[in-house]
Amino acid sequence: MAEEDRFSNTTHDVFNITLHTTLGVTTKLVLPTPAKPILPVQTGEQAQQEEQSSGMTIFFSLLVLAICIILVHLLIRYRLHFLPESVAVVSLGILMGAVIKIIEFKKLANWKEEEMFRPNMFFLLLLPPIIFESGYSLHKGNFFQNIGSITLFAVFGTAISAFVVGGGIYFLGQADVISKLNMTDSFAFGSLISAVDPVATIAIFNALHVDPVLNMLVFGESILNDAVSIVLTNTAEGLTRKNMSDVSGWQTFLQALGYFLKMFFGSAALGTLTGLISALISFDHVDLRRTPSLEFGMMIIFAYLPYGLAEGISLSGIMAILFSGIVMSHYTHHNLSPVTQILMQQTLRTVAFLCETCVFAFLGLSIFSFPHKFEISFVIWCIVLVLFGRAVNIFPLSYLLNFFRDHKITPKMMFIMWFSGLRGAIPYALSLHLDLEPMEKRQLIGTTTIVIVLFTILLLGGSTMPLIRLVDIEDAKARRRSKKDVNLSKTEKMGNTVESEHLSELTEEEYEAHYIRRQDLKGFLWLDAKYLNPFFTRRLTQEDLHHGRIQMKSLTNKWYEEVRQGPSGSEDDEQELF
Repeated sequence: MAEEDRFSNTTHDVFNITLHTTLGVTTKLVLPTPAKPILPVQTGEQAQQEEQSSGMTIFFSLLVLAICIILVHLLIRYRLHFLPESVAVVSLGILMGAVIKIIEFKKLANWKEEEMFRPNMFFLLLLPPIIFESGYSLHKGNFFQNIGSITLFAVFGTAISAFVVGGGIYFLGQADVISKLNMTDSFAFGSLISAVDPVATIAIFNALHVDPVLNMLVFGESILNDAVSIVLTNTAEGLTRKNMSDVSGWQTFLQALGYFLKMFFGSAALGTLTGLISALISFDHVDLRRTPSLEFGMMIIFAYLPYGLAEGISLSGIMAILFSGIVMSHYTHHNLSPVTQILMQQTLRTVAFLCETCVFAFLGLSIFSFPHKFEISFVIWCIVLVLFGRAVNIFPLSYLLNFFRDHKITPKMMFIMWFSGLRGAIPYALSLHLDLEPMEKRQLIGTTTIVIVLFTILLLGGSTMPLIRLVDIEDAKARRRSKKDVNLSKTEKMGNTVESEHLSELTEEEYEAHYIRRQDLKGFLWLDAKYLNPFFTRRLTQEDLHHGRIQMKSLTNKWYEEVRQGPSGSEDDEQELF
């Protein structure tokens, strides 16, 4: 029995049994790796406690979100349009964190577990809708016209910034100027802190009507940059988990490059393929236009499908869902019925707003909920390296791109792009997701990331508007406006507008007049207009357009009848509607 136990224990490792035959040939039999054990299912009292804890976490998150929604409403109602909503929500989160800390100090309640930001919740629930909506709401004309420049800034620029920040931290640590980090940890931090999130800047750009090319370069770079930064951080984490002591620096670089290329192009291809499949499904072969509820449900499934599939096969779900959103918006959206088009647009905006608000609120709460290790020299040098890495990214690449661009990137635009490199919740979530030892190192990285994020959002984001006015880069019409007319409320604009390009339904003749006969199309735009768009996009008949108008008119009349029959309906109210 003892021998049986010893044998069963040894089978947990892969080992070779060597059999010598009479011919002197050695044969190796490799026993299979044992199957992954199934985690035990919690039952009884333990399951009940877990449900109670999860319920309190959900309640606390929804309560914080409700307070933030009230704050945004007050900003809109009292026309405090000069204050970006992201800055206001982060400030409210800091205030709520301070109040909760005082309550815990007085021993009135203990919400430490509920107020703690969970990286898994961020990556599984909050980030995918934000990334998908960003890709889905891109202005496709400007995006594809600047796809080369955006890709260069997002991929090579992010890599440059990561190497500058990571290399600077590593060498400063070796010189005993700051705390020492090994090469892979330094590169991981450089990668995560290179993720930009210029939410406040984009709101200012839209309010002041700056050059649309500048707006798209900053916005498009930030979308792709998030996915690239996550892939780079995962690459560094993968190197940390492996034993690289016997591998040369060149081999380590090649392994990291191969892993990055596999994650980037594999995830992008998966997302693109999923988006194209959704376009074919929404085509005539599976016509769900006459049942908008089923059509809308199918689109919601395809919105999250690439993320789960990519994560399940060890690719980047964020990269996959980004490219899926871009492809679905460019092809699938125009195959949908008008009702589903509006539902998709407004639903995605609302969900993304709630997720962003929740993320910024918990970012403010983290000031008091996260165990900190603050090192002033490490923070200052990291801020300097972040700003320097952004400069090394933007200015050389902009000068290089100007040799190939018709619309040149001016020095003023370069400066605004450099200044717009705000950091958001993604660096903070990635810093908590890193598996660093000892715990003090993890706390140092987390605290430094929080300080950098708050520094860029509150200081750089708050000073973007006066800087734009100072360098005189805003539109001439916007320049003549008074400051009180500038509206930085993304939510108010989101609720008052429906993008016309997302409601376009072109017949075959109209499409040919708008795109096929144009002589100024070149590159991908020409390929898309000539072959891809006709294949993946439905060209509507007059009957289809007539049915869509009847559907919209029927829904409008039904809503109007319900309004008239309401308890507060009156003739005066009807006159006000008209």
